[in-house]
Amino acid sequence: MGTMTSTTQESSIPPQFDMAFDYGNLTHLLPTNYKQTIRDWLQEDCPSFDYGGFVVGEEVSVATLYGKTAGVLAGVPFFNEVFAQLGCTVEWKLQEGEFFEPVAEVATVRGPARNLLLGERVALNTLARCSGIATKSRLMLRVVRKAGYQGILAGTRKTTPGFRLVEKYGMLVGGVDAHRYDLSSMIMLKDNHVWSKGSITKAVHAARAVGGFAVKIEVEVQSEEEADEAIAAGADIVMLDNFGCEGVKIAAKNLKARWAGKSHVLLECSGGLTLDNVESYICQDIDIISTSSIHQSVQHVDFSLKLPRPSSHA
Repeated sequence: MGTMTSTTQESSIPPQFDMAFDYGNLTHLLPTNYKQTIRDWLQEDCPSFDYGGFVVGEEVSVATLYGKTAGVLAGVPFFNEVFAQLGCTVEWKLQEGEFFEPVAEVATVRGPARNLLLGERVALNTLARCSGIATKSRLMLRVVRKAGYQGILAGTRKTTPGFRLVEKYGMLVGGVDAHRYDLSSMIMLKDNHVWSKGSITKAVHAARAVGGFAVKIEVEVQSEEEADEAIAAGADIVMLDNFGCEGVKIAAKNLKARWAGKSHVLLECSGGLTLDNVESYICQDIDIISTSSIHQSVQHVDFSLKLPRPSSHA
């Protein structure tokens, strides 16, 4: 499980989530160390005695995973691995990337009762946040596509330490670009880098000397003049940071005209973009729109895991 499939044929899907993605099995992207990360999470949650587990014992049971708020399901491989490490099996009723309305039966988990409860909170927390990010990503992507934007919508590196893999994964399930994964993925030169080196040109040349041809260089700029310097120095991407919606459109148009036929540089806009204002920034001269609003402080999707309730009490 983990392959996103089209859900556009289902009439119950709200229009804002009616988008189809088929990227194959995203589980194949995950590094092998994610299993150790999950092992660490389980150890953190139960570092010594499992008092509740003692109460319920080892009798095999089947718990039902319910989706209690509307959202896009994301985080399946993490959920699976939590319970795999505890000797439990998961059977999914929905596909990853699928939108659901509450209350939905999302999956069943089978295993010893003690182990089901050992994994419950770690699995639910991960699924809730990953699904929340996928949901917000899908919603914002729908907004920009409906407004006619055909460029790239991307997240940022403003992720939670220790939880980046889950958050970046959620962006991909939601259909947006995850941007650079870490400091080694791309060279991004911000104002502090430039000020420390002395100029944009010096900073770009130093970055190219060590990054070589294989690593892209992006430069954050505050004016058209700085953008011109970055492009002339050999930057691959120029970020128009906090230009404002009209300023972005003017600067992007001027830069595309000025460098037509001379450079293949991409233009990115960022800074304060949200679901409420992103439409005002849209223009086809911008190649990339990046925002942290799809993964910072997003509303989690609410899930619960319930063991069978006895039909009668002794």
